[in-house]
Amino acid sequence: MSKQQNHKMYWFLVVVAIEIMAANFAHPITPTLLQNLHMPDYMFGFVYAGMSFTNFLFSPMWATLGKRLGSKKTLLICCCGYGFGQFLFMLFKTPMPIMFARMVSGFFVGGIFVSQLTYIIHQADHESRGKFLALNATIQTVFGAFGYMIGGFSGLVSTEFTFMLQVLTLIASGVLFFVILDEDKEETQTKFSFHKEANPFRAFFNARKFMSFAFIILFTVVFLTSLATTTYDQSLNYYLKDVFNFNSSYNGIMKAVVGLISLLANTTISLWIMRHTDVAKSFVVVCLVASLLLFGVYMSSDFLPFAFFNLLFFGVNAIYIPLIQDLCAKNATEAYSGEVMGFYNSMKSMGMVIGGVFAGAIYTAGPKLSFLSSGIFFGLSAILIFLLRVSRKSKMKP
Repeated sequence: MSKQQNHKMYWFLVVVAIEIMAANFAHPITPTLLQNLHMPDYMFGFVYAGMSFTNFLFSPMWATLGKRLGSKKTLLICCCGYGFGQFLFMLFKTPMPIMFARMVSGFFVGGIFVSQLTYIIHQADHESRGKFLALNATIQTVFGAFGYMIGGFSGLVSTEFTFMLQVLTLIASGVLFFVILDEDKEETQTKFSFHKEANPFRAFFNARKFMSFAFIILFTVVFLTSLATTTYDQSLNYYLKDVFNFNSSYNGIMKAVVGLISLLANTTISLWIMRHTDVAKSFVVVCLVASLLLFGVYMSSDFLPFAFFNLLFFGVNAIYIPLIQDLCAKNATEAYSGEVMGFYNSMKSMGMVIGGVFAGAIYTAGPKLSFLSSGIFFGLSAILIFLLRVSRKSKMKP
């Protein structure tokens, strides 16, 4: 990459940081909002699942549309659309309209994430791609945590203030993406066809063009790790409010600590793993450690050991994300890189959908069962990648 391209890529990541902070402003106030509206406990998982469902369904569509529109236009449209969905979330007071608002948000969120990953793949050369994917994953985790903290403290003013701050920042992010990014749309003479380019089900069907045994395993692992993380995150957020009776500022402080731990983990351990080790082998170890730490969370009754195991898990949880993204990117050809990352986001979003519903349902059976379940999902992910490595090694033998 030239110095100018490198410089522009860093500015792109600055705007990614602003957008991901804004995306997390509403999370710490959601339990308070739902309790103030006298919603049942399971609603915290269901509304998150509503957003995740449309994220899952339309991510491949945005990957296809992104080729025609380009990342800069797609990000402008999706950031503004996400802001509109959150504005509706602020206005509505009953379950079905709230679910609709979250689904509107999810429709546009998929386009944001897919376009960010696709832009990195298009603009970064093969040598620097892993570095920028790791930096992007670090920013997603670190600045997402800081956004969580900002939302937690602004929620002490009012939930409406937090939502309006979120809406305005998301719109500003979309404008900045449009101004800063280079054009990367593909030139085409064909007319736009909804059936071919905007039909989400056709986009899934087109995945057969690049799907292989390795991708089936990788996307299954993407789903399982997303399911584990979502179940954990959604339950922890509600658990702190329900069991320990913490207000939104405590949720924000805890997420800020997550951000610092993630920053240290991703700028040291993740980069070292990708540069000096077999990423698949390291991924197996990381998932096994995550599984053991979550079992520690499940076994902890008092707050101090509970917090200790959670803090260790935060660091491990941050490490696996750039590793699985790197594994997917390395297995993708240049021709299908956008579609692969779109399908990656769909599998991640499917994990978020089921994880949101699962977290809400299992919480009613036992508040700590979600932590045990997440540990099991990470363990299964480790087993699948281990089996993929074994199968590849056996094929290489004469």
